[in-house]
Amino acid sequence: MYNRRFTPNEITNLENNEIFVFGSNLQGLHAGGAARLAYQKFGAQWGKGVGMQGKSYGIPTMHGGVEKIKPYVDEFIEFALSNKEYTFLVTRIGCGIAGFTANEIAPLFAKLIDAENVLLPNDFVAVIEKEEE
Repeated sequence: MYNRRFTPNEITNLENNEIFVFGSNLQGLHAGGAARLAYQKFGAQWGKGVGMQGKSYGIPTMHGGVEKIKPYVDEFIEFALSNKEYTFLVTRIGCGIAGFTANEIAPLFAKLIDAENVLLPNDFVAVIEKEEE
């Protein structure tokens, strides 16, 4: 594994090539948590809950269990791996207002553990590495 960097605990600004990856809802009502920050600072669009928007990328987490979130994470993984000119800062999606734990959500991101253009939260990496043992 390369010299891994982690998503910062607090993100207040982005470099030109950085994308803020946040947990959203399908309706794109960015009223709280990281979604609100994405809307206020990083170009998330009200009414758009999925995908690239401004300097942010929304992954819906409020519409069901992990199995309902997985297709959107898979879509993000494909997007991130196809757009290596960007560095994606994945927040602890689903682990705030949506009420999931890192143990539930982190495994969805396992394919990105060695992706140099994707930063994951420290606790997500810990969960993924533990599962790989």
